Amino acid sequence: MTDQRNDKAVQTATLAGGCFWCIESALNMVKGIITAKPGYMGGQSTAPTYEEVCTGSSGHAEVVQLEFDSEVISYREILEIFFSLHNPTQLNRQGNDIGTQYRSEVFTHDALQQKIALAIIEEINQEQLFDDSIVTEVSPAVTFYCGEDYHQNYFKNNPENQYCQAVVSPKLAKFRKTFVAKLK
Repeated sequence: MTDQRNDKAVQTATLAGGCFWCIESALNMVKGIITAKPGYMGGQSTAPTYEEVCTGSSGHAEVVQLEFDSEVISYREILEIFFSLHNPTQLNRQGNDIGTQYRSEVFTHDALQQKIALAIIEEINQEQLFDDSIVTEVSPAVTFYCGEDYHQNYFKNNPENQYCQAVVSPKLAKFRKTFVAKLK
């Protein structure tokens, strides 16, 4: 059977919203998301490792790079989901995860993505959906470094992990209730 997907409809999005296990796990459940891969972007090292990124010294953020079918889900819808999955008002942290590697950042792949990202941030701030202003950075995408194999589908493969039980699982439960119509 051949793939009938329109290749022009397949687009890339790269998002940093704290620990990549949460973002990747949620987005892999969404209709129109073809792949969601955890990795690193935005730093100086040309061969970052998880251990290096965790120190904060490489300058990279933990990101999830998506391939998505824009005929099924729009970039704006992805950003709406993204902003619901983390606290975009916390500078360089998400909960107990502290450091620049856990920053909130949208890495844009073209001018339209940049325009959409800036517009949605402005809308969220104007509507005061959070108590504080959004600190999410919007930057041009640079080289994506795929995370190590053991990070791929981490929650799915390690549901008993303490961090997964304490942090990822509750976020996913809330996510499923909120976005039930968008789930695969």
